[in-house]
Amino acid sequence: MYAAQVTQAGSEIRVEDHLELVKRIACHLLGRLPANVQLEDLVQAGTIGLLEAARSYDASQGASFETYAGIRVRGAMLDEVRRNDWTPRSVHRNARKVATAVRKIENETGCEAQPRAIAAMLGVELEQYHAMVQDSVASRLFSLADLTPEDGSFDDFMPGSELDPAEAFDQAAFRAALAEVIGGLPEREQLVMSLYYEQELNLREIGAVLGVTESRVCQLHGQALARVRARLHDWTDDE
Repeated sequence: MYAAQVTQAGSEIRVEDHLELVKRIACHLLGRLPANVQLEDLVQAGTIGLLEAARSYDASQGASFETYAGIRVRGAMLDEVRRNDWTPRSVHRNARKVATAVRKIENETGCEAQPRAIAAMLGVELEQYHAMVQDSVASRLFSLADLTPEDGSFDDFMPGSELDPAEAFDQAAFRAALAEVIGGLPEREQLVMSLYYEQELNLREIGAVLGVTESRVCQLHGQALARVRARLHDWTDDE
């Protein structure tokens, strides 16, 4: 009983000492989320994640508490956003249509699908096409990297969560295919993807780097995602 009391007291101290970590992660994620997501909701979800981290932390796993807690906090926030999926079905449907059009054009011409050709294939005006890809960017909230810190993934600290050989092979193959697809994007779209997912700049900051408007960055981002989705068709369940 004494050991349990010590553990509980230690957990309370850790929670109090890391509330600023919750706020910092929430503010960072908020800049990458739609406007209807509230900071208070992220903080609330993250605090619950912090409490769970304090209860389950095991120093013998080799990670510091701050590293472990940061993963749990971020994961709790992402789970909360996904549970309250705000994206209309029409947005997902349009994203699939755009990817299908991109794939068809590139297969037929052997060249990168251009916005006007994609819009024509879809039977919509160019402005409507741009609106569709912008909506798809908003619905694509996070990349795989958003779930993993620089020094490891959440699963690295969870016992019994190792991938079996087949799953590990598939995951490695997918990552290789994804890297190849991104490497084949037009240079400007590659740069947008790198600045957004690797450097973690928001659209406004990327616009400042490229000397274009935030809206134009959103278009480039949406086009890049459409190409990636089209070229990774064999890995998706779009059909």
